[in-house]
Amino acid sequence: MLQYILYGTISSTKRLVLLILLALWTLPWKAVALWKAARLKQKVWFVILLCVNSLASLEIIYIFLAARKKEKRA
Repeated sequence: MLQYILYGTISSTKRLVLLILLALWTLPWKAVALWKAARLKQKVWFVILLCVNSLASLEIIYIFLAARKKEKRA
């Protein structure tokens, strides 16, 4: 779908607006996930979250599943 948005028949203005909205959606999730991974000293998760752009799906999974399990143990 993202390839269609980037290279499809959508006008450049709409494409720019959509990319800005996607960035505004992704950045807060990524920031929280990176903060939690750093605070919990999970270096592997931190690097994965930093390098992989999954439109916040990986970050949401990390925040609500992996980080919560680690926080409960600590």
